[in-house]
Amino acid sequence: MVSRTQRGRRPGAPDTRAAILGAARTRFAGHGFGGTTIRAVAGDAGVDAALVHHYFGSKADLFMAALQLPVDPREVIAPVVAGGPDGAAERFLTVFLGVWDDPELQPTLVAFVRGVMDPSASRLLSEGFLPVVLQPVGEALGIERPELRMPLVASQVIGLILLRYVLRVEPLASMPSERLVATYAPTIQRYLTGPLP
Repeated sequence: MVSRTQRGRRPGAPDTRAAILGAARTRFAGHGFGGTTIRAVAGDAGVDAALVHHYFGSKADLFMAALQLPVDPREVIAPVVAGGPDGAAERFLTVFLGVWDDPELQPTLVAFVRGVMDPSASRLLSEGFLPVVLQPVGEALGIERPELRMPLVASQVIGLILLRYVLRVEPLASMPSERLVATYAPTIQRYLTGPLP
């Protein structure tokens, strides 16, 4: 008698995790976070949905694993959230620049950004990273209208990433991080807690 888990599904072989991640990347890039289900990823990878949950837990955790970032931004941002909304922009930028200025992490992060700028993968950012990482930050900080405020924050952060790390435009490319924090924090703080038009 053949067990239910053996019918048409791949067993938990060493390459199963890689197959799930590959299927997840393709699904998230093509359908966005909201349009991707664990069941669809499992079907594409030829495994049972329970195995996807076993390896990765939630859909958000699967999404973060599929991005293959050298750090989990949710963990890096956690101290920013813990400090509450006042001064959050300064704390966020200090942590953010500390990660991006790390010479061991920067090449992988730049490669990731170059990848999501490709039109075929742009949904990873707009329909994945924003709702999975940034919007929950706004909600955890307790700010009003995080669905509007966090994309405004992202516009500043993504611009900074592109100009400082990808295009290496001066003076941003060589500006000390303390000066960048002092320059950007007031605008980002306004987006977080200031009055909206």
